[in-house]
Amino acid sequence: MNTSNIIALLRKEFLLEFRQKTSLASILLYVLSIVFISFLSFKNGIKPDVWGALFWIVLFFAAINAASKSFFTESKARGIYNYTLYHPTEFVVAKIIYNILLLWVVSICSVFCFSWLINYPVQDSLLFLFTLLIGSTALAGALTLMSCIASKTGNSYSVMSLLSMPVCIPVMLMSLRLTRNAIDGLEWSVSYNFLGGLFLIDVIIITLSLFLFRYLWKE
Repeated sequence: MNTSNIIALLRKEFLLEFRQKTSLASILLYVLSIVFISFLSFKNGIKPDVWGALFWIVLFFAAINAASKSFFTESKARGIYNYTLYHPTEFVVAKIIYNILLLWVVSICSVFCFSWLINYPVQDSLLFLFTLLIGSTALAGALTLMSCIASKTGNSYSVMSLLSMPVCIPVMLMSLRLTRNAIDGLEWSVSYNFLGGLFLIDVIIITLSLFLFRYLWKE
């Protein structure tokens, strides 16, 4: 695995993103729209538990929108060209790193939108930040692989949504539990097991993505 090739692929992804500014803008507009609708629906306030569940639901579907273009925009001709230039591990690592960074940005923007329009009931912001970063990393790893699988089918977006749901549910449940602990301001010792479990899920998902992608790459 060549680090310079990964950097070159990351640079290409960022250049394409900046050339197509509407892509990131549409994701942020999606998040803002859903949060604004939630704001209108909960005029009398929203309970902290409901806030956490709503936040991760919005973030999950925003993550699908963000990660779906990882392979949907790759034509067959471009795929063959990349096949001749890069090792599959280099290619998927660059895609995963890019999606992780993208989801981190979307996550922070989602927190800002929720805080601005609804409220911010979190008492332990540091724990919530750790949960946000680790949870987003797991979603990025899973959705990158699901995007690759779905791109081989005709109805890519629908297939990706169906494939992503069972894979991402454990991540969502673990992240939601940690978010509740952060909202309640519980001691970190209560959350150690959940943080370790979420980190382990990250490692498993990313390892499986690296292992399975080489077989999808040949297709």
